[in-house]
Amino acid sequence: EKDNKRIHRGDIIGVEGHPGRSRRGELSIFPTRIQVLAPCLHMIPKGFSGIKELESRYRQRYLDLICNNATYNVFRTRAKIIKYLRNFLEDRGFMEVETPILTCLPGGANAKPFVTFHNAMNITQYLRVAPELYLKQLVIGGLERVFEIGRNFRNEGVDTSHNPEFTACEFYQAYADYNELMNTTETLLSEMVKAITGSYKISYHNSGEKD
Repeated sequence: EKDNKRIHRGDIIGVEGHPGRSRRGELSIFPTRIQVLAPCLHMIPKGFSGIKELESRYRQRYLDLICNNATYNVFRTRAKIIKYLRNFLEDRGFMEVETPILTCLPGGANAKPFVTFHNAMNITQYLRVAPELYLKQLVIGGLERVFEIGRNFRNEGVDTSHNPEFTACEFYQAYADYNELMNTTETLLSEMVKAITGSYKISYHNSGEKD
């Protein structure tokens, strides 16, 4: 009872004891010692209700992760997607590269760039809107298959499905026409969905929620 009074919802605790089952049959630990490792200083929402307001979820992602298991699964799925993308392209002879984010002339897409200033060089520069032009220069230079998974920046509208900074994958292959690139893209997407979810069908909602 004394330990229960000093432990609050959201605290991270350490427990010493032995495993067993509660009266309801749930697998648990019968503690002999309990210690608060990291106290929660702000009350968090109850687990059964979670956080429903979208702005709070996006602005306080740590709280969203604590209260909503679905958000944790989104992070895991994203990590699996990036890993699969990289392995898929490397297995087909593509080389991963990094191209500049600060550029003197924005290009590669029809989008409004973010503008900044380089003090040492005394010039105006832009955050890239796409890596396309640099990747094509590498193909011209002799790297016949290249790809990049990196951040792009577009100074445009914001909503729950559009962010001014986002991760994109672009790949380029010399001597391949649009038919081959379409087949590669179709294989990439279909096999990735199958490998990650176990099926070729997925549930999708624009706001990230199930219908």
